[in-house]
Amino acid sequence: MYSREHKKIERLFLFGEVANQLSFTKAAKTLGMSKGYLSAQIKQLEQELALPLLVRSTRSVRLTASGRDIVRQIASMRRSLLSVERYARDDQSEVTGRLRITAPIQFTNGVLIELCKQFNQRYPKISFEIDSSYTNYDLMADDFDLAFRATNQPPKNLIAKKIMSYRHICCASPTYLAEFGRPTTPEELIQYQCLPSLDHTIWQFSTGNITVKGWLSANDNSVLKQQGIDGLGIVRLPSYYVEKAINNKLLIPILTDFELRGQSIYLLQPQLIRPAQKVVTFSQFVQQKIALPD
Repeated sequence: MYSREHKKIERLFLFGEVANQLSFTKAAKTLGMSKGYLSAQIKQLEQELALPLLVRSTRSVRLTASGRDIVRQIASMRRSLLSVERYARDDQSEVTGRLRITAPIQFTNGVLIELCKQFNQRYPKISFEIDSSYTNYDLMADDFDLAFRATNQPPKNLIAKKIMSYRHICCASPTYLAEFGRPTTPEELIQYQCLPSLDHTIWQFSTGNITVKGWLSANDNSVLKQQGIDGLGIVRLPSYYVEKAINNKLLIPILTDFELRGQSIYLLQPQLIRPAQKVVTFSQFVQQKIALPD
């Protein structure tokens, strides 16, 4: 009996890969098995379940309604297995092991790396694996311990802790403002060299939207920030990303009375009955470090 159940579970996961790829050829290559063997296993699974899971043609594969339902069940099984594996590999009482975190690129560069460095100094047995992107991963299915996300509506199926609020603020270097003057309204920005990101050439203010332009636009805000510091134009970036430069007088905020309400950064984690001590401790550390000045 146990052997039959084991094989059925194996076939379910094989089917999950075919459903993900929608191709027997690609799925077989990913799984490291022959296409013929994979096809036979899926046919046997359909017989065992007495359900058609796939519609096959010479050129394509698509899921039936039953197939889509089974895929959702397989995803739930994967999450459960990952939860068991996570519990088994984590020492539940010590701050040790690897922390897998996903976070936005700018937050990673501006805040998270420093937090991780300080935490590692306090707990040397901890290591970090950071996915720096804007992808909203399924933390359980993709096996992440924690996520930082910019949002005003955190997901209800995760434990969400607000750690900071931020706004996008305009700023420029003291030398740039000394040479070209300080704009007093957003409308005056059209007279200045503004350095926007590639997908944000329209800057929003409480008085309306302004289309800005300058000698440079880029999809890397670290490049724009440095140009601003070097006195080559006005930039508009998240407050946490330019906070150090402002405190060090490298950048000066402008048009602050016209900025819109910003967003919040939330620390998210899966809802586990007994989370690992490393997750609990790092979460508390982040909240303390961001809430309290150094």
